[in-house]
Amino acid sequence: MAEITGDQQVQSEVLEGLATAVNHRRWFAELAEPYLGSNPIEIGSGLGDYALEWAPHTARFTATEADPDRLVALKDRLAGHNDIEVRQLLLPSDIDGAYTAAVSYNVLEHIEDDRRALQSMGRLVRPGGAVIIIVPAFPFAMSPVDIATGHVRRYTIRSLARVMQRADLRVERINYTNALGLIGYYMATSVFRLTPKEGAMVKFYDKLVLPATKAVETRVRPPFGQSVFAVARRPR
Repeated sequence: MAEITGDQQVQSEVLEGLATAVNHRRWFAELAEPYLGSNPIEIGSGLGDYALEWAPHTARFTATEADPDRLVALKDRLAGHNDIEVRQLLLPSDIDGAYTAAVSYNVLEHIEDDRRALQSMGRLVRPGGAVIIIVPAFPFAMSPVDIATGHVRRYTIRSLARVMQRADLRVERINYTNALGLIGYYMATSVFRLTPKEGAMVKFYDKLVLPATKAVETRVRPPFGQSVFAVARRPR
């Protein structure tokens, strides 16, 4: 079983900071919604924020966590949501499933063997099911925050597409997203050496910068971005 890497305290601070970025979360949740189907599984649900966004659009939703302490917190957070199942899952694994989709946001960059992790996600979905991924973009933006939180790599469109194809998945859509977010993240974490956690910086970005970025990128896909968004299919 693979080791869970990264400073758990820094990871928690980043997760809690992102939890306050409501507009960011809703935008990224919307990207996946058309591909989820009726019975998806999320790999690495963290605090459960995306699970709560997606579950109303599905008949049944499965949230997972690898870290035992976070799993307990996740179960507490989602208690009472009878349409959401919570289970422990650490990739890579040999578990087979028949979910309509496997969705994983900002998890793959933590896993050393990303090809095997993607193969595991492919086995979790039924033939034709979607594997939906968001990962941080561009190696040059690798910062002390990335390293502290256990990031093994950052991706480009080409590198993510390549590893998806090596994992026997058929790439259906892949693009950069959140162009202004990349500039802000690089300046904050690499130039000023800040950690993106709850505070005025995150609130300013989420309320003022993010809506403008989303409005533009709804019409035009940018040539760069803070993240790579991809949808691939398990072959039928």
